[in-house]
Amino acid sequence: MNKVLPHPERAALLPARWVGKAASACLKLSWLFCLLIPGFYAQAQVTFPENGVASPREGCFAFTQATLVKDARTTIQNATLVIRAGKIIGAGTGIAIPKDAVIVDCKGKYIYPSFVDIYSNYGVPAVRSAGNSFAAPPQFLSNTKGATGWNQAIKSEVNAASLFVTDDAKAQTLRELGFGTVLTHQADGIARGTGALVTLANERENKVILKEKASAHYSFDKGSSTQNYPSSLMGAVALLRQTYLDAQWYKTQPAREGINVSLAAWNNLQQLPQIFETIDKWDALRATGIAHEFGGQYIIKAGGDEYQRIPEMAATKATFILSVNFPDAIDVEDPDDARFVSVSEMKHWELAPTEPAAFEKANIPFCLTAANLKDPKQFLAKVRKAIQAGLSERKALEALTQTPATTLKVYDQVGSLEAGKIANFLITSGPLFDDNTIFYQNWVQGGRYLLKENGWRDVRGTYQLTLQPGNITYQIAVKGTPVAPALSLLQKDTIAGKMEVDDKLVTLQFSPVKNNTKTIRLSGVIGEQHWDGTGLDTSGNTVKWKASLVSAFVPKPDTAAKEAGESVGKVYYPFNAYGWESKPVQEDLLIKNATVWTSEKEGKLENTDVLLHNGKIARIGKNLAAGNAKVIDGTGKHLSAGIIDEHSHIAISRGVNEGTQSATSEVRIADVLNPDDINIYRQLSGGVTASHLLHGSANTIGGQSQLIKLRYGANAEDLKFSGAPPFIKFALGENVKQSNWGASQTVRFPQTRMGVEQVLDDAFTRARDYEKAGAGKRRDLKLDALVEIMHSKRFITCHSYVQSEINMLMKVAERYGFRVNTFTHILEGYKVADKMKKHGAGASTFADWWAYKMEVQDAIPYNASIMQDVGLTVAINSDDAEMARRLNQEAAKSVKYGGMKEEDALKMVTINPATLLHVGDKTGSIKVGKDADLVLWSDHPLSIYAKAEKTIVDGIVYFDRERDAALHQRIAAERNRLIQKMLAEKKGGKPTQKAAYVPEVLWHCDDGL
Repeated sequence: MNKVLPHPERAALLPARWVGKAASACLKLSWLFCLLIPGFYAQAQVTFPENGVASPREGCFAFTQATLVKDARTTIQNATLVIRAGKIIGAGTGIAIPKDAVIVDCKGKYIYPSFVDIYSNYGVPAVRSAGNSFAAPPQFLSNTKGATGWNQAIKSEVNAASLFVTDDAKAQTLRELGFGTVLTHQADGIARGTGALVTLANERENKVILKEKASAHYSFDKGSSTQNYPSSLMGAVALLRQTYLDAQWYKTQPAREGINVSLAAWNNLQQLPQIFETIDKWDALRATGIAHEFGGQYIIKAGGDEYQRIPEMAATKATFILSVNFPDAIDVEDPDDARFVSVSEMKHWELAPTEPAAFEKANIPFCLTAANLKDPKQFLAKVRKAIQAGLSERKALEALTQTPATTLKVYDQVGSLEAGKIANFLITSGPLFDDNTIFYQNWVQGGRYLLKENGWRDVRGTYQLTLQPGNITYQIAVKGTPVAPALSLLQKDTIAGKMEVDDKLVTLQFSPVKNNTKTIRLSGVIGEQHWDGTGLDTSGNTVKWKASLVSAFVPKPDTAAKEAGESVGKVYYPFNAYGWESKPVQEDLLIKNATVWTSEKEGKLENTDVLLHNGKIARIGKNLAAGNAKVIDGTGKHLSAGIIDEHSHIAISRGVNEGTQSATSEVRIADVLNPDDINIYRQLSGGVTASHLLHGSANTIGGQSQLIKLRYGANAEDLKFSGAPPFIKFALGENVKQSNWGASQTVRFPQTRMGVEQVLDDAFTRARDYEKAGAGKRRDLKLDALVEIMHSKRFITCHSYVQSEINMLMKVAERYGFRVNTFTHILEGYKVADKMKKHGAGASTFADWWAYKMEVQDAIPYNASIMQDVGLTVAINSDDAEMARRLNQEAAKSVKYGGMKEEDALKMVTINPATLLHVGDKTGSIKVGKDADLVLWSDHPLSIYAKAEKTIVDGIVYFDRERDAALHQRIAAERNRLIQKMLAEKKGGKPTQKAAYVPEVLWHCDDGL
């Protein structure tokens, strides 16, 4: 601080900014000396040696005349905040100011508690995701060193506090946003270990860590793990469930496992707040289901689309962490680019900012986080956008302070301004979320961090300026903002001038005559009521000047309401272009005078009525009375039972195969349903009312399947066919032995068809031994499913082609006392139909798929007819989202190829698959008492000209061709509205993102091998 100020008489001759900066350095010296002392702690840290003379200091400050916002519900005018040694010792009015306190005048300022971010990776090294690669050979066990668990994605032993390193540059970015405390963790793995609660002070790590183990973290993403398992979302769910069970067993039976630091750590962190990162609304429900299964409750880090299912989110009873990472508008100026953008993408852009408001309206507790923002500096702008979209300012502040602190059980330390709490607070120029509010300072643990230096002193007002010699006076007005004040000379013609303020230093420049190039240039110091200094007049003569305050600037009260958010479109159920604005309701229906294909012994009934009541088939006959039922004219039309697809892969999220092990009977399709899949609607348009969703064919023993009804718009749980017996997918052949997986995939057993039999034998031997094991056994989800099979509580549908393997599986099943329920594909079924009948198996096959790989070379188009003639229950399935839309036509091919009767052909996609799935008593035919799952066709149901005019599930019309035509008009209008809105966003200078084609994911048996 040896810089010398220029002589006052020479100051006016030097550049004003040089004078300002030089003077500023000296004027700030005493202030900085008081404030920038390390730590503000009452005692020296005795465990750290001092290289020099120890000089412990205690910082005491009193912030007076402030508008003090103690919490989101409590604001105190003209209040005082007193801090000492990094803690608040008083907050309110009538607070005694200690004699040793440095007094900071905060007149006109607001003081808020600093924000708490509950989801951060500040100070913790990021880890890159490994992904899945078929170029590398499989890795079956963890390669983590030490006595950890078997799976590399379970990292519960990781402690963020051990990895944490302060980073003042990153901390400053967060401090500028208003944060003073963050919960940080390493976002890597399915179980991610603990999070540490730290402040953003520029201090040694031991001083800023408030809570070493503040939380436990989870996700469905295996992160940096190079281990193959899990390779799918359903595998991740299964791994979490099994780890809960393993940890419980380890707690009671440690001797059997040896030391397992992963499971030990898992058990130790179960009492902490449990935070689960999800990527969408369905993940939130999946995670909550796991927590509730094991008696816990997750705090859900949301994906950003939960506003689409608010009732389901409320039912979780969870606290949510909401990111304000709202998507930018898409650049759709080029029509060729616009065609790549779906209506659902555009609607999400429009509706995403409404998410916090939707949570507030539903009384769902939530925190706000800056996580996921590409540019963290946009955080406050994004919060203001949420406020414009309906979020209240009170709830926004609460979500940044009290709620996160309460959620982490640290409200006794942070989250409000009360005596005894850590001195983390913001000083602002005005209300927190006003557009023009300036964040001046963020105090963290009692240490001041400057955010904006200029503007602390609001110099705006009207002044009388006097120049000497000559006693020349001018009236000047200072307006603008505290950070950027603007000067004007008040006379007959108001003349704009220029001014700059740097703390207490000011420079002025103006012309006393309008349109005159000659100017008066002044520089000086700002006082409380007066400014004074020296300068040059228009002739270059040195003058002294003084400005006296006539009247302070009084902001005009904001009488107008804050800018209301623009009207937005409606949420659709499901959230795609063809979704419902309000979910359809069940109603009584009378379908009159149709040709009714019963798929029962009554056969085909001409000119017949069918009455539907309470979702069931109530009456079948002629001239039925309608009563209160809605009448549908079926004259000239055909009514059949809804089509049932025995082998489907629609509506599945993030992987149809968990092919990383030979047996994965622990994984469940039920865990990964995707109700937003447009293929549900498309298949309803083809008359499908139920689909059996199967795991793929990558391994001998695959995952558990799920039968669903196509209740378009329902959530994942409500899609499920209630009461349907459980099934599981097995597979044989080329896929299982990996002959078509590539040269690097020759390690996993089995590699031959002989090995496939040994996998089965081994699995059921272990299941039999497992069942016989006594008390204290480890519960194994994989073996639980196999035990259910042996007791006919779970049924097998098996991917199969070659007769030798079909025979082999039937023999294995008979050895272990069960039967194979269904052979699917079964393209050589005609060769072993007699053996299948004796065994008790059914068949679900293709009509005419063959020659797409070596093991289907013997397939023939007469297969279905031959198997049916032998006496098997035969169904025609799709294994393909597109084929499922025309299963009626696929069934008709057996009329051509095999001479099958028309009614029998239709049964192969109605009652026969229902029988194979053990739900023939509920659906699959038109019979009184059965579920009202029906299709009204425009023509003969086996005709290529037949269209499904109405598809009815449980008495609800889920597809109506007339409504579909109207939807096309709605989609066009909505699309145009959103495109115009995005174009306006770009025209207004708002950021945009490039349009990109997002391919539709369609699963088949062998996808993801």
